[in-house]
Amino acid sequence: MSSSTSHFPAYAQLHRGGTSVIVDLTTAGTPALIHWGAPTGVLSNPELESLAVAARPQRVSGGIDFPARLTLLPQEAFGWQGSPALIGQRSRSGWSTALTTTAALVENFSLTITAEDVRGGLTLVTELSLTAAGVLKQRHTLSNTGSTEYQLQQLASMFPLPASATTVQDSTGRHLKERTAQRRPLTVGAHVRESRRGRPGADASLLMLAGSEHFGYRSGLVHGVHFAWSGNHRISAERTITSDNFLTAGELLLPGEVVLAPGESYTTPWALGSWGYGLDELSARFHDDLRARPHHPSRPRPVTLNTWEAVYFNHDLTTLEHLADKAAAVGVERFVLDDGWFLGRRDDTAGLGDWIVDPAVWAEGLHPIIDHVRGLGMEFGLWFEPEMVNPDSELARNHPEWILHTPGRWPVSARQQQALNLAHPDCFDYLLTRLDVLLSEYPISYIKWDHNRDLLEASDPRSGHAAVRDSTLALYRLLGELKSRHPELEIESCASGGARVDLGILEFTDRIWTSDCIDPLERLDNQANTSLLVPYELMGAHIGGPSSHSTRRQHSLGFMARTAIFGHFGIEWNIADISAEHTAELTQWVSFHKEYRDIFHTGRSVHADLPDPALDVRGVIAADGERAVFALTQRTASTTYPSGRITLPGLAPDSRYRVSLSHPLDDALGNGQSPLAWASHETILSGQLLASTGIQSPVLFPEQAVLIVLTRVDADPRRAF
Repeated sequence: MSSSTSHFPAYAQLHRGGTSVIVDLTTAGTPALIHWGAPTGVLSNPELESLAVAARPQRVSGGIDFPARLTLLPQEAFGWQGSPALIGQRSRSGWSTALTTTAALVENFSLTITAEDVRGGLTLVTELSLTAAGVLKQRHTLSNTGSTEYQLQQLASMFPLPASATTVQDSTGRHLKERTAQRRPLTVGAHVRESRRGRPGADASLLMLAGSEHFGYRSGLVHGVHFAWSGNHRISAERTITSDNFLTAGELLLPGEVVLAPGESYTTPWALGSWGYGLDELSARFHDDLRARPHHPSRPRPVTLNTWEAVYFNHDLTTLEHLADKAAAVGVERFVLDDGWFLGRRDDTAGLGDWIVDPAVWAEGLHPIIDHVRGLGMEFGLWFEPEMVNPDSELARNHPEWILHTPGRWPVSARQQQALNLAHPDCFDYLLTRLDVLLSEYPISYIKWDHNRDLLEASDPRSGHAAVRDSTLALYRLLGELKSRHPELEIESCASGGARVDLGILEFTDRIWTSDCIDPLERLDNQANTSLLVPYELMGAHIGGPSSHSTRRQHSLGFMARTAIFGHFGIEWNIADISAEHTAELTQWVSFHKEYRDIFHTGRSVHADLPDPALDVRGVIAADGERAVFALTQRTASTTYPSGRITLPGLAPDSRYRVSLSHPLDDALGNGQSPLAWASHETILSGQLLASTGIQSPVLFPEQAVLIVLTRVDADPRRAF
């Protein structure tokens, strides 16, 4: 379907991946998205017209004569009085727009709409794209066709919500406790979450979700939006007095960051929307969409040992070789040398920016440790923090003009460091050259790319202009160039742990560090809320030492392993001199992960909605439905003793599954409980019974867990799961 500026179709419809999107192109101003969600099937023109007519609001007493519509870019010129999608102005004039649809094109499951405001000197191109997984992507491009500058303050994408969306959920957090869910009613007004930290931030919400009052993992209609951007942003959920409710997502632009000269354009990052009957279905669309990317990691995710919580800054070759020997012995496949290897870096107060191997520590360079690691059959990885600089560094002393700051003063220090201006071409070239030299000299297969402070007063000192947007775009260019020069290189996005988790950064990286906190109890909520968007193979999940670095809680190795087992599995612990018993147990867990990681990293994530908050049940079901692994965790003591039945959702309802424990129950309990009946019997149940009736929960002490393995016993190769 195509059109010219004089003619275009009245309606457009996109159907893909179990999602339907229907757009009314006849609305005043820009088009209205009148359906986004459950599949409708291809509708005839009369049906489309009836649906559009049914969506039109009625004029009411005291209201405007022509009721405003929630369009893809609602404008005050057409009666809109809710939060605006577009804010901008020319010099002291020309702030109100009347962009009106002039063209529309449907092609390859995408709709491109052009709207023009000839008098205002603006053109808007809106792109809607429906992916094979049923994720709706939206972005705008605003062009200045006038003769004077246009200062843009905001340009957001809007996603309509059904009337049943009465509850909003997002997440908040802090360092060591990112992505803690919070809920509230979606009442009249806006629930707004902004990030002004120069990165999403530890308190950022990964998704803005809105659904029916008690939506859960397996029930309730829910819609959600993610903004694929690694800088400042704004997402919101809003209900207007006229009963429109919607989600928005856009870049949070600092003053002067986007000033369009005549002929210039600004394109928003992509906003991505998903929906489902329950969070598991919504999440599965995001996961399927990510896994369909041509650059998505396809080889098995290497079991990783990171040295930070093992040795910190103590880079002694003999110690590290001993640690590598033990890592290889337990089955580790990638050994990552963390902070402390570069010039002057004896603690976190100096050296950042001087990306030269320190001869005072590594007299022969990194060759001895890398040769040793690779000789053991492991890959080698290295920690960097390229965007930051310590004032106590040669880089800061020689090039203070490369540091983001307002002329005449330095930003408040954080972690004894400042941020570099990657948009400065000399700074960009320096970083690219230094990293490229190291990656060319040494066989480094993996970079842990850290970003350990929020930005404050992030200005380009050459102009005094705010520079968060330019720095973010420069970061993307830097990562892209390194990947281009070193195609086999994998990069982890770490930012004080999980402070930069978004699909913008994941276009250039291969996993995220979910949190600096690897206490397994804290990781339960963190990993569950992260996995609403990010599949397990992209989530770093490690076993720590017996005493947590960040909480000082003590947990068994089995509990830590059962919490980390689904993710990009690894170890953050000095295992060099652990006991023979711990060595054997750790080896067993690494082996178990390798046996099942194809399921963990290609299967469907599911969660049970249980009435007892003391229990947590989550699992992964193989894409073909043949096998599944569920983790049951006893968070705290239950009010009933023993606990009741638990359900295992998401399995093929008509298939039968053998149900067993991955390890003997005493491995988790360490006590003398009587045998669990179903675990000592050949228990075979249908997927429907497991989801509806369930099985008896084993008696567990608080902060203990078991893994339940399910194997389909009536496999039929002709059956589609």
